[in-house]
Amino acid sequence: MKRALITGITGQDGSYLAELLLSKGYEVHGLIRRSSTFNTSRIEHLYVDPHDPEAKLFLHYGDLSDGARLVTLLAEIRPDEVYNLAAQSHVRVSFDEPEHTGNTTGVGSIRLLEAVRLTGLQCRFYQASSSEMFGATPPPQNEETPFYPRSPYGAAKVYSYWVTKNYREAYGIFAVNGILFNHESPRRGETFVTRKITRAVARIKAGLEEHLYMGNLDAVRDWGYAPEYVEGMWRMLQADEPDDYVLATGGAASVRDFLTEAFEHAGLDWEKHVRFDERYLRPTEVDALIGDAGKAEEKLGWKASVHAPELARIMVDADIEALQHEGRPWIDNPALPDWESIQ
Repeated sequence: MKRALITGITGQDGSYLAELLLSKGYEVHGLIRRSSTFNTSRIEHLYVDPHDPEAKLFLHYGDLSDGARLVTLLAEIRPDEVYNLAAQSHVRVSFDEPEHTGNTTGVGSIRLLEAVRLTGLQCRFYQASSSEMFGATPPPQNEETPFYPRSPYGAAKVYSYWVTKNYREAYGIFAVNGILFNHESPRRGETFVTRKITRAVARIKAGLEEHLYMGNLDAVRDWGYAPEYVEGMWRMLQADEPDDYVLATGGAASVRDFLTEAFEHAGLDWEKHVRFDERYLRPTEVDALIGDAGKAEEKLGWKASVHAPELARIMVDADIEALQHEGRPWIDNPALPDWESIQ
């Protein structure tokens, strides 16, 4: 039985990755931050009492700001694969909390890599890199495109990218960077633009809200479906040699396009409900991110099948369903991934 450690297991990608690995028979360990409130809602449906002999999911308190704890955990768990998904991942918030973003999203990665080195583990390491590293560089962007980050978040991810590459070359660690373009789902946090839109659509349709306040509608992104992207992460660690890969759909949609699709799917006219609020603008904007995932298709056999219009419909349906049943869309909604079909 393979054993994996996932940092950021309570997030969107972490929860989908945990599902995928459990479906493949892995023993999965997750790093969670201590909190006075429960923050594990995305993985509650996976959790089994650790006293149960059938349990394969185990959670551990820890944080990327605590290097000593990371060394202790790795020595105790001794995973075959480590997936570093933890970060302060909200781009707009990184302008408000640049130091915290640098400490977790950036320096946190080298703490985890150093913990791998110090424990002498022969494990495979995945670093969650981001299309935000490309920033102002014109699309399409691939593995050879120069980085030009336009936010503290993007800059921190560039640091993590290079230290991952450095540890691969300096110490022979099987370490890869997955440069993932925007990938969304019903589990996306409610402050991220796609989920903010689809959640508002559900509430406006139900008569609970009237307006949605937005910033830049002209930004263009390459939006894909998160369950497909975590499958790509796993494939990177199954390759014969470590390398860096872009995961993307290759499609382009503006925020306005996503708004239009989401509102029309619910039978609404977005122009009647959307209002502008300059507080949601970034000090430096990223105009267009469109990925070229040709290398991942050629070497990993990975290709996205869900594009922005279908993604918007999936998320709207899930949020409407969740509102009607006052439940969680990733448990109550039939959009729960069919891992066999994705694989």
